Amino acid sequence: MTDLISLIARSVGTPELFLLILGGVFFLFYSRFIQYRYFVHAIQILRGKYDRPDAPGQLSAYQALSTALASTVGMGNIAGVATAISIGGPGALFWMWITAFVGMSTNFFTSALAVMFRGKDSEGNLQGGPMYVIREALGKKWMPLAVLFSCCCMIGCLPIFQANQLTQIIVDIGIQDESLKNHSLDLGLFSLNTAKLIIGTFLMVLSGIVIIGGIHRIGNWAGRMVPLMIVVYFVTVVLILVVNYQLVPDYFMLIISDAFAAEHYRGQPALGGIVGGLIVTGVQRASFSNEAGIGTAPLALGASKSTEPIREGLVSMLSPAIDTLLVCTLTALAILVTDVWKVEGVTGVSLTAQAFKQSLGPAGTYLLLISAFFFAVTSLFSYSYYGNKSISFLAGVKSGKWYDYFYLSTIVIGAVVSMQVVTDVIDIAYALMAIPTMLSGFVLAPKVMAEAKKYFAKLETEKR
Repeated sequence: MTDLISLIARSVGTPELFLLILGGVFFLFYSRFIQYRYFVHAIQILRGKYDRPDAPGQLSAYQALSTALASTVGMGNIAGVATAISIGGPGALFWMWITAFVGMSTNFFTSALAVMFRGKDSEGNLQGGPMYVIREALGKKWMPLAVLFSCCCMIGCLPIFQANQLTQIIVDIGIQDESLKNHSLDLGLFSLNTAKLIIGTFLMVLSGIVIIGGIHRIGNWAGRMVPLMIVVYFVTVVLILVVNYQLVPDYFMLIISDAFAAEHYRGQPALGGIVGGLIVTGVQRASFSNEAGIGTAPLALGASKSTEPIREGLVSMLSPAIDTLLVCTLTALAILVTDVWKVEGVTGVSLTAQAFKQSLGPAGTYLLLISAFFFAVTSLFSYSYYGNKSISFLAGVKSGKWYDYFYLSTIVIGAVVSMQVVTDVIDIAYALMAIPTMLSGFVLAPKVMAEAKKYFAKLETEKR
């Protein structure tokens, strides 16, 4: 079964690559780069300059982006980028940058649509997201895509990866006794690591306290925790780069040169060769991390208190920039300048932990543990909202509470299964989620541009 899941994940990886990269390039040139010229304006929106408490929606622009970042700035930034480097070498980061840059444009279009075409759920509450865009803007003929997105979202947004990698780093750093690390509990046909089972159960209870409170409590927690976790992580990685400052320029050059040479690639060839395999690795891990084009950001931004879709598109554009261009780059450089990426057989969060320990000693590993805890826990909170919203679209709002219980139970499952299975399952779900998100974006792109021209024209008039 594990081999079959891996085969399916590899099979959907190449089509997803073309869809996200070429789709992002289409949005980039179709928009004529207009949204990038208003980057500063996007930050002003985020700071609350244009907030209207009486506008329809559930969250402020800041809370909506924090919710989106709470899911994207997660263990993918610590463990996902480490996996990319361990497989693809330094060149993988270059293709992650490319994916993030075009993903900014993709997020602008898909999140603007999430506000333009909001619909009501079974209780009459206004909701946004790719499935509502499809239902409200494209009609019944396109509904199978809305159903596909919702079904895959309930799987892709399960907390199994976050729980898996957070549990792993707690075991690696927090438990010194080897007998405790390796002790197992036999449950029928399964043998489960006792420490991971206990940690997973604790995370389930902690997450349940916030998740059962709904989107308002999730938004409040995300708004408080996201800035803190980014600052702690940023400062720690900068210390690592300062310690190894002489190597930073050389590795920047290696990232660019290796992106086309693939001299350090260790994975399977794709697209006709090892460079193709490197590109697929970079795109998949970037998509796993920043989720541009997957459809999760529109789910969060669709809940914004706003009557201006373009504003939410601009705010959403910041997500891949913060996630991949900033946080993932910092993680990758920390791994590269410490040379731990050359060690074979170590991947994921364990590789990142080695980089922190090598430069900062035991203090570095504990700082990483603190960062990982905040990264993972905030992701656990936010992803539940996406899955709950999806099942509510399919079966009504009342069914959401049952999904929450299922979601919480999978935290324990994710804590004890292997990372490869977890990554493959989410890769498959994300690839399928991208199809409805991107296709609806292509069809409705002219409507976004028409709205953007009116909005930016009005903005320029107000400046005069």
